[in-house]
This record gives sequence, structure tokens and C-alpha cells, in this order.
Amino acid sequence: MYRNVYVFYFLLLTLAGLGGCSSGPSAKESKKAGTVLDKIQGKAEQVPAESTATDAALNAGGPSVYLSDGLRRYRLFFKTALPVEPGKEYIAEGIYAQKAIDEIGDPDQGKNGYPLQPSCDRVVRTAWPGEAFDATDSQVSVLCTRVKRYPARPVFLVTRLLPVTSKESGAAEPKKNAEAEDIREVPVAADKQRALLIEGPTVLTAPLWAPEGGTVRCKLVIDKEGKISELETGVQLCESVPWSQFRYKPTAKGGHPVKVETEVEVRFEPRK
Repeated sequence: MYRNVYVFYFLLLTLAGLGGCSSGPSAKESKKAGTVLDKIQGKAEQVPAESTATDAALNAGGPSVYLSDGLRRYRLFFKTALPVEPGKEYIAEGIYAQKAIDEIGDPDQGKNGYPLQPSCDRVVRTAWPGEAFDATDSQVSVLCTRVKRYPARPVFLVTRLLPVTSKESGAAEPKKNAEAEDIREVPVAADKQRALLIEGPTVLTAPLWAPEGGTVRCKLVIDKEGKISELETGVQLCESVPWSQFRYKPTAKGGHPVKVETEVEVRFEPRK
């Protein structure tokens, strides 16, 4: 009798232990849960045919997809092709590749090329863990090739893509003064515009992909509130500047604030 009681309690303890093991998250799930994902929002743009097979591979063979938030045009990288409606606004969650690569760092400070293969590998495995080795290797190769060609043009590895509802985007405000809205951008000289700068980093550390640094003059548009709304240049160093941190004293014409078309000089200090 006592033997049967001992056996019964032993079985209960065994089942409890198994239940505790099965209820906890797996190592893979825990790692994924601990990953902090980036989030971007913007209007979608599809390009039916890009110039290279690498570009097409970013959307698993489908058309190239970009998401524009005004100052940045993110190239979306999908694990599997997804239908995207051009002109519609979306929220994308995932990994901003260049940002993640730079955070990983490089002990050689970009002297042996950018990006490093291990950095690309880590970024892909962070965004899409648990993939087959051959699929991951292919994705790593595509990512490295794209970033190497255009290091300042952001690639975003998408884990989830959601359409933005009208409530989330906010209703457009009615135009208060049609005459003021019709005024085009007013050209302003770079030195005059520099005097109106309130805040913004005009001296930066050179990025890993251009460790020698240098000085660039970036053509852009400043909106009526003194914030930079458009970047009108193909210079990659200009594309790497954090323009959202800039703010200027608004320019007025005829008693109304107007948009300004100007140039901003930014100096990149060489990496040590």
C-alpha cells in the first residue's frame, strides 16, 4: 500500500515538472521576444522593374517596394512577397539594416569594407530567426550587396506590414489661406539660412562606409514651420544626416510663412 502511494506521488511530481517545462517559452521564442523592432510609417511606392536581379530579390522576386516618410525612402526587404497598394500608407515593423549594422560596430572602423558579412548575417537572423541555412545565406548575400551599393539608402527588413487607417493617419486640416498655400518655395542663400538655424548637428562623425569624412552641401526644402521636409540631392553623405533634428526660424513673405529652398553645409569628421 505504502509503495503504491510513493509511486503515485512520484508520478505527480514528474507530471508537474514536465508541465513546467512545456509552459515556458523556447529559447528561440525568448530571443525573439527580447528583440526590439524598429517601426516606420509612410506611403508605399512600387517599382515594377529595378535594374538588377538583386533589387528584385529584395521582395522575393516581386516588384520593388519603397516606403517614404518624407525625408527618407526606405527600401522594404520581404522574406516572402507581399501585396502592397501604391500610394497607400503603411506601418512597417522590423529591422532598419544600416542602423543595426552600425550599432553592431566594426573594430576596423570601415577600413576593410562596409558592411561586414557577419554584420549582415546577424541582422538577417535577428529579423527572421529559424530560417533554413540556404535561405538565410541567400538573404544575407542580397542584403550585403544592396547596402554596399547604397550604404546611406535605408533597407528595412520587414517582419510585419499593416495598412494605416484614416484614424491613425489623421484627417487633413482645411486650408486656411489658399493664397499663402500657392506660394512656391522661396530660394534663400546658404549663408543667410545658416543664421536662422535654431538647432541641428552640422558637424558629425563620418559613417563607417565613408571613414575619411568630408564636407558636403545638401540641397533641401524647409517647410513653413522651420523643419526640413524634402531632401533634393543624390549625395549619400547628405542622405545620412539626421535631418529630423534640424529646426530653423521660419521665413515669411508677404506676412505669411513660406517654404524655403536652400543649401545646408554639413561637415563629417574623419573616423579615428
